[in-house]
Amino acid sequence: MNTAEIFDRGYRKFEGERSGVFGAVRSLAWHTMRSILGLGRKARHKIFPVIVILIAFLPAVIFIGIAALFPGNIFGDEARPEYWELAQSSGFAILLFCAMVVPEALVRDRRDGMLGLYLSTPLTKATYLGGKVLAVMATLVIVTVGPALLLLTATTLESQGPNGIFDWVKTAGQIFLAGAGISAVFAAVAFAASSLTDRRAFASVATALIFIGSPLIVGALIDGADMSQNLRVFDVISMAFEFSPRVFGDMSVDLQDISDTQVFVADGAWTALGAAVVWLRYRRLGAA
Repeated sequence: MNTAEIFDRGYRKFEGERSGVFGAVRSLAWHTMRSILGLGRKARHKIFPVIVILIAFLPAVIFIGIAALFPGNIFGDEARPEYWELAQSSGFAILLFCAMVVPEALVRDRRDGMLGLYLSTPLTKATYLGGKVLAVMATLVIVTVGPALLLLTATTLESQGPNGIFDWVKTAGQIFLAGAGISAVFAAVAFAASSLTDRRAFASVATALIFIGSPLIVGALIDGADMSQNLRVFDVISMAFEFSPRVFGDMSVDLQDISDTQVFVADGAWTALGAAVVWLRYRRLGAA
């Protein structure tokens, strides 16, 4: 017995709220962030982001746990890590996240043909990329800003934080600025590698090679060939993480020969180079 029915509903005008381009970018960023974190997807897609976040927060959690067990003996002495040191201690987690998770934000849409569908909406290539950058930056900030902000909150509750509201706001601002600077460099490099291939595995390998290869090559030139310390600006890992202590008016021991200006310019150059590669690549892509 055939129970099929045909309903002639015709076309109806959309009567909901039209949020325009801003709404489209916001929706794209939100769903990209959910995809990166594995939300709304199978359990296997959640495992790696959760592991990376746990690794990033582990140093801060350990310190706060020790302080809770031995109140008054830890927060007040020199054993407390600097806020910028937490970002450096999470370097491995951030590298893994950028190499293994970030490529999903760009590669998946091109591989599945979703890019053309997005570009058939009010989104342009520029706003599409803007939404993707917003999602990745917001996700990276979790691991670059979160641990230091957690430590700041804990020290404040223990009355061992910054003195006065002005110093507290200043420290919080420095934490966010430092985290955003690190995230921008890492996101730019990961996006550049991801824009050049439709295979996520290739994008992950290329990202890892850039992050791991640049310090090895620069180290060989400086230590092996006795070349200038100024070549450190080509070490993307060192420059990215050195951004954080320079924001706090400090510096790493092995980068004392590099000025603040060199660090900030190098980070800006790496970020601009990655952005240029992505834009040139997507400018050549059609909507189909």
